[in-house]
Amino acid sequence: MNPFVETSVLVVGLMLIVAGCYCLIRTYHLLKIIIGIEVAMKAVSMFIILAGFINGQNALAQTFVITVIVIEVVLAVVAVGIAINLYRNYGDMDIRNLRKLKG
Repeated sequence: MNPFVETSVLVVGLMLIVAGCYCLIRTYHLLKIIIGIEVAMKAVSMFIILAGFINGQNALAQTFVITVIVIEVVLAVVAVGIAINLYRNYGDMDIRNLRKLKG
């Protein structure tokens, strides 16, 4: 892989992480926060694949990425479950209402 492609992948990955962190910091809406986490995790997956390609360890990198994807799915399912419960109880998905949930 030529250095231009590696550099562009790094730049795009950093931009995705910044966009994901911006979603986490800027909003109180739980679904937007979940989307921000997913965007940042996709950038991490892309970095792992790039590192595996550079080091010649593609199989190991793919194994790590599959593990990261499984963790992402579990995190998303739990967070969406909390979001649904929050919406049912309060009519919106503002995370400031999480302190009021009981159970």
